[in-house]
Amino acid sequence: MSGPDIAPLAAKLERRFRTLTTEFEVAGRRITLMHPASAEELISEDDFAVDERLPYWAEVWPSAIVMARLVGRLPGEGRSLLELGCGAGLVATAAAQAGFAVTATDYYEDATRFAQVNASANAGVTIAARMVDWRDLPADLGRFDVVVASDVLYERPYGELVAQVIAATLAPEGTAWLTDPGRVGREGFVASCGALGLAVETVDREEFEYPGAVRKQKIDVFRIRRGGKTA
Repeated sequence: MSGPDIAPLAAKLERRFRTLTTEFEVAGRRITLMHPASAEELISEDDFAVDERLPYWAEVWPSAIVMARLVGRLPGEGRSLLELGCGAGLVATAAAQAGFAVTATDYYEDATRFAQVNASANAGVTIAARMVDWRDLPADLGRFDVVVASDVLYERPYGELVAQVIAATLAPEGTAWLTDPGRVGREGFVASCGALGLAVETVDREEFEYPGAVRKQKIDVFRIRRGGKTA
């Protein structure tokens, strides 16, 4: 797949950001993820003033780790996958390693750049990546065999928005997966999916323990398909 020259892009990111690399074991494969060292360092008053945008993408959230492990076990050869909110690219990289033709999207263009660099470094492929605003979905985005999203329901309006994006991008026989730790947009997401003819099923609940944390975070795994009532 054609794309940017990854080596110069990686070097540019390392000049612009203070970065770290973190190792992950995903479906029997190793991922060395380059990501910003601190999300707080990236907070922009200008971005927040426009639409209260914060650089959540720079964190590697537990829901993304759970999703990466799920995607890494799926058969990817000959199938397309869209990620909504790719962050630094852990899930997109796991999907590329599994053989999917990946399109990584995020509201921050820098997130898509990190995703491309990490997929190239770990899977040896150049994935498609583009900046996408869920409120103004590109008409040419297309439909995908698999659509995934990790911890994207952290604002109430996002429940309806994410459901609408899945309805617009999921192939007729496709499957969407969403991981969520109990965010405020969950109820609206399930209700909106039902109104759009998407069936939501809770297929797993994983307990994720932060190193040194007092308690574990419970992360639900949702499977979304076309047709039928929510479950």
